[in-house]
Amino acid sequence: MSKRFASGNLGDIIARGSVETDAAYVDVPLERSFAPDDMDRLAANLAGAFAARYERGQRVAIIARNGSCFLLSYLGLMRAGLVAVPISFRQPVDTVHYILKDAECVAALIDADFVDMVPELLPTIELDSDEFEGLQQHAPIAPVRMKTGELCEVLYTSGSTGIPKGVPLDHHGQLWALEKFLDTMGEQLERTAIVAPAYHMNGLFFSTVSLALGWRAYSLGGFDTRALLQLVADEKITVMSGIPTMFAMMARESDLIVRLDLSSVKSVVIGSAPLTQALIDRVSEIFPAAEVRNSYGTTESGPAMFGPHPGGLPRPALAIGYPYEGVECKLVDGSENEGRLLTRTPAVFSSYLNLPEVTASKIRDGWYDTGDIVRTDENGWFYYVGRADDMFVCGGENIFPGEVEKLLERHAAVLQAAVLPVEDTIKGAIPIAFVAPNEGQEIDPEDVKRFTLENGPAYAHPRAVVVMDRLPVGGTHKVDRKALEGPAREAARQLARA
Repeated sequence: MSKRFASGNLGDIIARGSVETDAAYVDVPLERSFAPDDMDRLAANLAGAFAARYERGQRVAIIARNGSCFLLSYLGLMRAGLVAVPISFRQPVDTVHYILKDAECVAALIDADFVDMVPELLPTIELDSDEFEGLQQHAPIAPVRMKTGELCEVLYTSGSTGIPKGVPLDHHGQLWALEKFLDTMGEQLERTAIVAPAYHMNGLFFSTVSLALGWRAYSLGGFDTRALLQLVADEKITVMSGIPTMFAMMARESDLIVRLDLSSVKSVVIGSAPLTQALIDRVSEIFPAAEVRNSYGTTESGPAMFGPHPGGLPRPALAIGYPYEGVECKLVDGSENEGRLLTRTPAVFSSYLNLPEVTASKIRDGWYDTGDIVRTDENGWFYYVGRADDMFVCGGENIFPGEVEKLLERHAAVLQAAVLPVEDTIKGAIPIAFVAPNEGQEIDPEDVKRFTLENGPAYAHPRAVVVMDRLPVGGTHKVDRKALEGPAREAARQLARA
């Protein structure tokens, strides 16, 4: 049993009683603030209402923007012994229908403007409605004590390489991961902003962290760079989290960055996508008093795998960390210090939903094959290199797009870069680069190619550089590589005609 979470229920994590009055969950769009005791009471009431409607273990979808309605629904469902299924509303309707059927959802809690995304026969409860308000007045119940292996949620992968895969996660494993992370955070109360979507592990986990530590958390309904920077200055935010694309977009707002006092931020945690030294440097310019930390986690293995060094060594800028106690790691199909990462922890999922063949290819003897290539240094720090399935061969040489992107973003004019392979009859595949400029900069594609040739291996230099005002992003605010596949092929065709 967890030393922090006695009920063994992920819905029962709210710090209460001993926290200072400043602690709160602030729903910025609704202009409402909830003290920890308020969140606890409303989650208990919703749990009572959900338990009266649904049977233990049934799955209920949540299709909503970030905010108090989403988070209270999430906590209430789990407290009632139900399984929460957060779904991205940015996906096509057909994909949402697929997920609802795949997860066998019996109902959906949903923002009013997304109601048309669900099948007519599926029962729905509109959030921030009179009906939902009534559920919050229901007689409360105590959190259901969960047995080992009982599910708390089913999260779906982003689907960037195909149909989204359902990842069932249990209470015990997720509480174990949460506790590992909390043990490294200290007891000081912080102020944070939640902007990453809560249907994704990054935003969802950081929401639970803020509740469990009794922080003051400001939840925005969506990501707006100017609104976020203004909030940081107005509310003296101290801890920021998000993915690289978000911070790259913030770097464009030079007028606000110069004008606002952003010195309150002392910690920036960036994860869910590869991080470059160039972006770390830019984030440090935006938030001059902050320590910028690279983070790593997957939906399947949980958000808490790597933390500080047990020997107290300072963390290198690009390191994703040192394995937490209880996190087993091994590298395969490479060298002693670099290879594909396999991991085994109490938080690792046991199987994909309804996909036994995919499960068998990714899980063996409890070891989860992340598909990520990582390397280690002499002090045991881990570093992310790239996705094994992203690697391509050009003229007999292995190329990881992430490594080329890191090099491109060192160019003074480049803010963001994405590299894709395109088939080539001679080389097998060639790298095509897409770059977005720093504010006020113009990019000369030929100069960028010269830069990569002078500062990296010749075989990895982009054969074509395509300049874009902004790189396209998907529903999780990561770069949408699928949207770049067609333009990459066209760039290669033009190169062949030149």
